[in-house]
Amino acid sequence: MTEGVKIITTNKKAHHDFFITDRMEGGLVLTGPEVKSLREGRCSLVDSYARFIQGELFLIGLNIPPYKDLGYAKHDPHRNKKVLLHKEELKKLFRQVMEKGVTLVPVKLYFKNGKAKVEIAVASGKRQYDKREDIQKRDQKREEGRLRKQYKIR
Repeated sequence: MTEGVKIITTNKKAHHDFFITDRMEGGLVLTGPEVKSLREGRCSLVDSYARFIQGELFLIGLNIPPYKDLGYAKHDPHRNKKVLLHKEELKKLFRQVMEKGVTLVPVKLYFKNGKAKVEIAVASGKRQYDKREDIQKRDQKREEGRLRKQYKIR
């Protein structure tokens, strides 16, 4: 693991449901209680995606539950979070998203040198038979590993 990186959560379902072609790291605009909740590891990337709204990139569906020791101030756990990227990176992502069947999916949420970061992937949807193929390949690889271990082959 890289120095100064603490992984909060990963989206395992993204690799199962999508073909991932390109990845990009961006910062997140968060409030104080949201950051404290993330430091406790409370977050869910399931069913979240990224979308361009008025030329800016937002994460939609990212669930950060309220911080338990918050007090009187509350935050909306489902509000859209802005992703910070350079203008060239935004243009590149926008061009890729304009293709049919391509979407932006958050793959990983982590702290890097004390700042909340999100890894966004350019993805296209898998069909049911593609998912079955992946499961079959994974099972074959697992069985091969078992046989190698059983017969002590390197």
